Amino acid sequence: MKLCAIPSRPRKPGRNRAWFAAAAVAGLAFLTAGCGSDAPEAAPAAVSREDLTALPEATTFGSVPEAVKDSGGQPTGKVIHPKEDLIVYTSVGGKAIAKLPPIQMGSPTWVPVIAEQGSWAEVLLPTRPNAAAGWVHVDAGKAENARNDYVVNVARDAFSLELLQSGKKLGKWTIGTGKPQYPTPQGRAYILASIAETVNKYSPIVLPLSFHSDSHQTFGGGPGTVGIHTWPDDSFVGKATSDGCIRVPKDALDALVKVPLGTIVNIT
Repeated sequence: MKLCAIPSRPRKPGRNRAWFAAAAVAGLAFLTAGCGSDAPEAAPAAVSREDLTALPEATTFGSVPEAVKDSGGQPTGKVIHPKEDLIVYTSVGGKAIAKLPPIQMGSPTWVPVIAEQGSWAEVLLPTRPNAAAGWVHVDAGKAENARNDYVVNVARDAFSLELLQSGKKLGKWTIGTGKPQYPTPQGRAYILASIAETVNKYSPIVLPLSFHSDSHQTFGGGPGTVGIHTWPDDSFVGKATSDGCIRVPKDALDALVKVPLGTIVNIT
């Protein structure tokens, strides 16, 4: 099974994310290479080509058991897009545990930065377990960086979703969430991809999140990825009736598909 019928194979992305490239070219929020100290910066551990091949991919289809837990650090407003496989470490100068590929579910990989130390950045990962995080070393030419001032807040008990930009509310909607036996997972996730739905007709676009169902290991042949999508009618509004996904009105989805990938989604 796959959660809410999110495609188990990469599908055509729903929206062009050229905004990020423009932001990077314009020099928006590039990660700094200096840490403001005379102490030498920890270098990333050397990884052979053989070891790199053996590392698990940090994708929604994979698992990184050695990933560290989201530290709870304040979002920096920065997002990273790897141009090639980016090695993920347990800490600054720590052990290599995964590789973050440049593409996720047919969309470019953009991950939010929650802490920085020199040219190191702690990022949220799209893999199991939920709230997985790791550190990447942002070498010149290996990653693009941009600013993302959007955030989505989801309150499960209140069945509400609000979209903000730089703290300003752009919209608030009543939504549907997961059934008690298949609850929408709680924590800090982010929008992983934008997929034009070709398998089902309940939503023209699905926005997979970095989180997975705690109840479904698989769903419909996929990895149990939680997503945001619409529904054919309004029977979901203010109710817990899904298998874990967040169901939103059409105008809410219209607004959400315009925000950049890597946008943090706080689920409380």
